[in-house]
Amino acid sequence: MEHVIALDVGGTGMKAALVAADGTLLYEARRPTHRERGPQAVVTAILDFAAELRAHGERTLGGPAAAAGVAVPGVVDDARGVAVYSSNIGWREVPLRSLLADRLGGIPTALGHDLRCGGLAEGRLGAGRDQDRFLFLALGTGIAAAIGIDGRIEPGAHGSAGEIGHIVVRPGGRRCPCGQTGCLETEASAAAVARDWAEASGDPAATAADCARAVQKDDPRALAVWRGAISALADGLVTGLTLLDPRTLIIGGGLAEAGETLLAPLREAVAERLTFQRLPLIVPAALGDAAGCLGAGLLAWDRLSVEVTA
Repeated sequence: MEHVIALDVGGTGMKAALVAADGTLLYEARRPTHRERGPQAVVTAILDFAAELRAHGERTLGGPAAAAGVAVPGVVDDARGVAVYSSNIGWREVPLRSLLADRLGGIPTALGHDLRCGGLAEGRLGAGRDQDRFLFLALGTGIAAAIGIDGRIEPGAHGSAGEIGHIVVRPGGRRCPCGQTGCLETEASAAAVARDWAEASGDPAATAADCARAVQKDDPRALAVWRGAISALADGLVTGLTLLDPRTLIIGGGLAEAGETLLAPLREAVAERLTFQRLPLIVPAALGDAAGCLGAGLLAWDRLSVEVTA
């Protein structure tokens, strides 16, 4: 069966799959990233994992993969196929696309940003399917977005479109690693909720999920933390909605696992802030943590299509 290799590289682990043309996951596997061994060890782990996947496809699916796609964090130059920089992994200017193609016998290979790959998958296969304009928001340790336009994801002129987490929503607020103060992700990310709930509850090990559970029990301390995060998130989103006018807003990431505990008050808070803008449909992401891997697979199929028609 014709298939492609897809890898989603994270800070601690890698998700991978062999993906059919319709997005079906024919085989899935996970491996550690080995970032504690240094950036070169991560590159080696990616290449070895890809070779393992190629061999598995040859054994079980009747032949080698037709193409490969890999999604990585940090700054990514999709056009050159270079992983420019990642603070989590520690690499700089890694020509990952060419390294992967060489390891896999020269097959068409694509490199993409992990969040944009997740947005691509949600747009084609998930909650944004058949939507011409959508914004995919990932609420995790940080906050970032993917801008979906007619079945593709807009990377921006320099590969950094969608960094909504660095919109300043609380001027003079907490210092952000980016150098600004009061950025959205310092106030409304899963990490921010966990930090504020740990302080409010007196439990240094508290998580954002713990806060959500306390909200469901009407704990007044948790409600105060939750409302503060939602207020900041709504302020940031209104800026994004005003600029981009999406038809659908897709909410994913760890904080979105709270479901309607998050989405119901968020819809209300966004609606209260709008004047002339149109309220988009606000829905949960559909693909969970498989989105990045599926998006890498879609990149691979797109790359193969381009090379076949060239």
